[in-house]
Amino acid sequence: MRGWGPKKADGTGGQDEQALGRSRGGFGSKIHVAVNGLGLPVELIVTAGQVADVTQAEELIEGRPAEVVIADKGYDSDAVVESIEASGAEAVIPPKKNRTEKRLYDRERYKDRNLAERFWARAKQYRRVATRYEKTARNFLAFVHVASIMILLR
Repeated sequence: MRGWGPKKADGTGGQDEQALGRSRGGFGSKIHVAVNGLGLPVELIVTAGQVADVTQAEELIEGRPAEVVIADKGYDSDAVVESIEASGAEAVIPPKKNRTEKRLYDRERYKDRNLAERFWARAKQYRRVATRYEKTARNFLAFVHVASIMILLR
């Protein structure tokens, strides 16, 4: 049986560098994105498939001025909502089904989350982004950035 190679002395190598992991959908990666009000990407992060969305929320919104932060249920946590509200923005995140205390959110504003979905529909038109040919996360993220640049130039 073949195993993952050991990390090198400089910290490179190993599976961590590839951002691949198991999730319900199989073996793969996740790309977390923050888009602006026009649906254009402002932050991209690649993680292994099993990494929860909520763990990347702080990094996605950090240092970005916003009036409203719209996200799906995967980003629902008290810490994320408090962080958004502390920055002066409104959190439009529907509560998870298993939450004991349901939070209210603006359902009309939540419809604007389709801006992120439309960005992904355009980004996945680039075959290299949709299928991930690259082995390392660094190279994969580079191609996602190239696809984002192409979307920005349209």
